[in-house]
Amino acid sequence: MTGNEPAITYVRGDATAPQGKGVKIIAHLCNDLGGWGRGFVLALSRRWPEPEAAYRRWHRGRAGNDFGLGAAQFVQVGPYVWVANLVGQRGIRTSRSSGVPVRYEAIDAALGLLADRAVELGASVHMPRIGCGLAGGTWARVEPLVTARLVTRGIPVTVYDVDA
Repeated sequence: MTGNEPAITYVRGDATAPQGKGVKIIAHLCNDLGGWGRGFVLALSRRWPEPEAAYRRWHRGRAGNDFGLGAAQFVQVGPYVWVANLVGQRGIRTSRSSGVPVRYEAIDAALGLLADRAVELGASVHMPRIGCGLAGGTWARVEPLVTARLVTRGIPVTVYDVDA
């Protein structure tokens, strides 16, 4: 490392209000059950109804589309803003479940699709610490995937930490 490598930018703030100029993609994780109702998605739905509606349609039509672990759906919510629904968790955590829903290989695959779309759109990527909330993952496992899939391709990535 020479110190000149691109890196993830960490900021305090709201990932649904991405900072900076140009085209922006807000990325977040979804489960493979069609469930939308806890965590970061609530903030998304307060701002835009389209990502939830598109995700639910995508899940309903899964017999005839690419919905599943590792898939990505891109929903335009403004002239320069897109939301990426990344399917990176198997099911949801319940009081009876053992283990965590996060699936790192699915996050990796979905980030690859996100990188392709970001390059195509000339977009920066904005996200909370995906996979580390309700999905039960650790940033120590997710951050290298984000770096490998996005940062090394020259895509600017900003990770938002909400004020506690």
